[in-house]
Amino acid sequence: MPLSNSSATCAINTCDFCDQHGEAIERGELRVLPPVFRHYGRQGMFFGEIVTLRCLEDNALLRATLEQAGMQRVLVVDGGASMARALFGGKLSELAVRNGWAGVVIDGCVRDVQELQACAIGVRALACVPVPPRKLGTGERDQPVRIQGVPVRPGEWLYADADGMLVSAQPLHRPRLAADAG
Repeated sequence: MPLSNSSATCAINTCDFCDQHGEAIERGELRVLPPVFRHYGRQGMFFGEIVTLRCLEDNALLRATLEQAGMQRVLVVDGGASMARALFGGKLSELAVRNGWAGVVIDGCVRDVQELQACAIGVRALACVPVPPRKLGTGERDQPVRIQGVPVRPGEWLYADADGMLVSAQPLHRPRLAADAG
């Protein structure tokens, strides 16, 4: 069962992870997403096992995925870096929180920024645009994707904090023990 990613139960720091895992970076097992994503959700730090989607300007599959139990996972969406339509907004952020998703990363746009900022979820995207998505049901789930040129595979781990986002083939975090908290 995935760990809760509350900062009270687990500490993450992307800078420390990069310092500690330089060889994994060289081998491509730890990858850094380019610093082109903006932070939109209330949670600045989030992490979890990755679920992938590929959908272009159509969020029907994204909604269907968020309707399932998130189990503190992170949904990574290859939206083709489209700036024409938002894939994620206020209603979907509430759905994601209700179903236990830790975060959503959109290689594309979001909308309803004030609603996203009020929701207790991590949200990263390239930009915001008010145009709604199409709802045609096109796309793919649980396939390898490329986010800004960086390969991301389902089952890998995503870590996000104020310094950036990392994708790791293996979990990098460790749960805090009761002795650590004292």
